[in-house]
Amino acid sequence: MARIARFRRAIRDLGRGASAPLTAILERQLEETIVACKLARAVAEGSAVPSEAHEQMAEIEHGGDVLRGELVTRLASVLVSPIDREDLFRLSRSIDDVLDNLRDFVREWDLYEIEGDNSFLAILDAIASGVDDLRLAVRTIASDSKDTSQSALVSKKSANEIRRLYDAEVGRLFRGELTMEVLKSRELLRRLDVVGLRLNEAADVLSDAAVKRRA
Repeated sequence: MARIARFRRAIRDLGRGASAPLTAILERQLEETIVACKLARAVAEGSAVPSEAHEQMAEIEHGGDVLRGELVTRLASVLVSPIDREDLFRLSRSIDDVLDNLRDFVREWDLYEIEGDNSFLAILDAIASGVDDLRLAVRTIASDSKDTSQSALVSKKSANEIRRLYDAEVGRLFRGELTMEVLKSRELLRRLDVVGLRLNEAADVLSDAAVKRRA
């Protein structure tokens, strides 16, 4: 038993050594996503031109795709990873989905010709907080699994807050007259709700990975 325990520790130490480039890519993915959050907020508050922001968001999303491709390439070549390759792949995919939906939020805002509306700001702020929480959680992957579990829990709380704010805002919308503008706002709110769902998935991946590391 002692020999097996030493073997497992050795494998984990190797994984920690390999984690630096992999977690760095994930962090860069999340940094791109934070930039996207700020741009989406600028559109919602009316301080950015939607058509121009749409073009900028496409560039940000492309940068995220490049980083995801880099991660997949590295995963194919490393012998040992800090957590399961499948979990790293799922985590990167969830982050990519967050970025894709933020891009679509700005694209649809431009398409629907929405004016600046402060009712979206609280949700966008919660998304930005959730992405930052996830970035901090990613930094714990190479450390103790308890740190990863705790950080994943914080990320999950942020994602749940997005759902709470979404429900409250949809309820407010539907208490008024059902107009075309209300329907447009409902579609945009749903897009942000999907972002929260993807953040929740990312937090679940980290929680799962922490449990596997303790096994």
